[in-house]
Amino acid sequence: MVVRPRALAVGLGSALLAGALGVVAIGGGDFPMTPAQVVAALTGGGTPAERFIVTELRLPRVVTALLVGAALALAGALFQSLTRNPLGSPDLLGVSQGAAAGALLVVVAGGGTLALSAGALAGGVLTGAALYLLAWRRGLHGHRLILVGIGTTAILTGVNGYLLTRGELMEAARALLWLTGSLDGRGWEHALPLLAGLAVLVPLTIPGSALALRVTEMGDDLASGLGVRVHRLRLVLLTAAALLTSFAAATAGPVNFVALTAPQLAKRLTRSPGPNLVASMCVGAAVLVAADLAAQRLFGDRQLPVGVLTGVIGGGYLIWLLITERRAGRI
Repeated sequence: MVVRPRALAVGLGSALLAGALGVVAIGGGDFPMTPAQVVAALTGGGTPAERFIVTELRLPRVVTALLVGAALALAGALFQSLTRNPLGSPDLLGVSQGAAAGALLVVVAGGGTLALSAGALAGGVLTGAALYLLAWRRGLHGHRLILVGIGTTAILTGVNGYLLTRGELMEAARALLWLTGSLDGRGWEHALPLLAGLAVLVPLTIPGSALALRVTEMGDDLASGLGVRVHRLRLVLLTAAALLTSFAAATAGPVNFVALTAPQLAKRLTRSPGPNLVASMCVGAAVLVAADLAAQRLFGDRQLPVGVLTGVIGGGYLIWLLITERRAGRI
């Protein structure tokens, strides 16, 4: 295991920034609290009312934002490394849309919140499996996966639009809010399943794959010659990335562009080759907490769903990335 000081500093700095932003977010609301009061309540001090507000009403939302941001960033880093392309992202490859389709099917069938989350998880996993099968041809190559993913995204976007028209008015409105990506009303019942998913997937993904991914980025032939089982590695990591995306979508809806932007931001901050998986997770957590805080505070009494803000910022980043790749002659 190779530890790079700059990458370690970026990861620790992003984690501290995410924690500080979380404290600021917890302190806002109809009952404002100072950061000192928030920290005191988190450590068991303060009044009973402050502890209840912090631990039961506001902390679950912040924890959910941290976990969703970390999960999406890790999934994006895996996809970008597997495809060897900065455009590799579950948003653009159709996994997020597959999770949305699964959730919308539950809405049309009249299912509840728990069933909606299960539908999103199943839809994302099935879409990931379909991508693998459709893109496989004597191996799984990045450009083919991206092209298949773009086509899958277009198809699922149309399917999702149709499913919205088939639901009852109130259920369709609830589904539309979920489709924008929102952290409103998130409690421990939303955060804990995602935490369990990360607790299983992160140890299975990061320790054994970071070096192997760095080798595969230099080419399949070289990686195979050095003993890396390339096809098996891609199958396992594609499954893990699809699961991470699905868990995040089941928790907060398809929050767009975090998976695209966080790994690239981590790569530029660390100036390090390779997937930068840990740094990407920390940066993703900080990005989503910052976006949720901005969505709550910047527009007065009208709070925006966090997916609206990440979509606007991420769309601008995507345009910039396309222009940069075109100037470099890579697209």
